[in-house]
Amino acid sequence: MTKVRAGDENAARDLVRHYEGVIRREVRLRLEDRRLLRLFDSMDISQSVLTSFFARASSGQFALETPEQLVGLLIGMTRNKLAFQVRRQRARRRDNRLVAKTPVEDLSVESTSPGPSQLASDHDLIDAVRHRLKDEELLIVDLRAEGLEWSEIAQRLGGSAQARRMQLARAVLRVTKALNLDDDRRA
Repeated sequence: MTKVRAGDENAARDLVRHYEGVIRREVRLRLEDRRLLRLFDSMDISQSVLTSFFARASSGQFALETPEQLVGLLIGMTRNKLAFQVRRQRARRRDNRLVAKTPVEDLSVESTSPGPSQLASDHDLIDAVRHRLKDEELLIVDLRAEGLEWSEIAQRLGGSAQARRMQLARAVLRVTKALNLDDDRRA
């Protein structure tokens, strides 16, 4: 213990090698709810106990004279750490089944965004529509896409806002018929 308090790494390694099994065995014996093993295991508790032990031992908090006292201290710390983890899991009312591995086939994942094939199809449709628009109609589409109001478009291109809106509506109708996109397919 004197060497451990002094920060001797070899002494610390020997202590871990000698007592880690005792700590892990205590965890396995005390852990009644085996479902919690999905969240933490004896190694996690052992590391936590040893970290606390070394931090407190280096500051001189423990006055241990025999190996039995050290074992008693480590077992007490293990019980406390384990009880804390169990309380923590139960206090948060965690459903351990949510942590369990689930095969991908059993997951019901629905995305609100379109998939790659839908995106490609949409892109092709947009290209086909744009290809069939006249230059002035295409300009109206681009200005609307920039967020301009009908009155602003009419100011830039001339005419009235209503006339430009109708011009685009007629163009869309014309292209829809040309591409055989009836109302049923658009819905």
